Amino acid sequence: MSEKQQRLVYAILEFLNQSVTDGTVKADDQEGLEVAMQCIGEAFGVDPANKEQAETLSVKPASLQSIFDVFLKTKDRTKSPSTDEKVEAEKLKQTGNSLMSSKKYDEAIEAYTKAISLDPTNPVYYSNRAAAYSSKGDHLSAVGDSEKAISVDSNFVKAYHRLGHAQYSLGDFSAAANAFERGLKLDPSNAGLKSGLTNANARIVAEDTSGSSDSPTTATNAGAGLGGMADMLRNMPGMGGAGGGMPDIGSIMNNPQMMAMAQQMMSNGGISNLMQNPAVSNMMRRAQSGDMPSMEELMSDPTLRQL
Repeated sequence: MSEKQQRLVYAILEFLNQSVTDGTVKADDQEGLEVAMQCIGEAFGVDPANKEQAETLSVKPASLQSIFDVFLKTKDRTKSPSTDEKVEAEKLKQTGNSLMSSKKYDEAIEAYTKAISLDPTNPVYYSNRAAAYSSKGDHLSAVGDSEKAISVDSNFVKAYHRLGHAQYSLGDFSAAANAFERGLKLDPSNAGLKSGLTNANARIVAEDTSGSSDSPTTATNAGAGLGGMADMLRNMPGMGGAGGGMPDIGSIMNNPQMMAMAQQMMSNGGISNLMQNPAVSNMMRRAQSGDMPSMEELMSDPTLRQL
């Protein structure tokens, strides 16, 4: 069950509940409607009384009725908006922008919605409303408005940035990267789109890396045991393969692979087994006598690499 479907069902249930409350539905029909509402809610996993769902699924300050009204006005419009309508729509846009500056996001959304009802051919109004939705944390609605802006004018670059930001905020980094890439095809030098794409790709790589590090380790896995650790250390700044010298402890502790390896060794008894190994015992005795082996010597010792 997608969240979009649940939001639609939630809006329908709100509308039906309001119809019962305000007397639109006759008293004789209310009981049957309430039963139907309960069945619909259970079928879609939606409960209007649930406060958590109210925060995530509600479309307020809009309502199903207001959304439908905008649709009808848009659908029935057979000609371009008049000059007066365009002027009024621009005024409403400016009002929305001022409300955004004051962080009155719900009121800004209402102003942009009115502007759209007067001139649904202007992608800026959808894009600005998407920004308002994102500002209040409703990124799913921002995705819808951004896509609508693009459908109105596929060359409107800012809409791709809005879409990428909303998808990124929802944690869909692949979709975010796709949006930024589409925008860059239109405006290759756009710094905001470039930055967004870089951030999205970084999160995709991080997710892939995290996913691979969570998989069960085997004897052939890179980084397993001290052999893999030696390979990592060899490639770190200040280590054997980079000119020798004492290891940079800060770099080691901040290296995610090193931290993951240490946690793995502690969790599977590796530390205990390590201390019982003759090669490690010999290294400890040499250290205590003041004959600390060099890092290159440690990394070149085949007995240590096979741990």
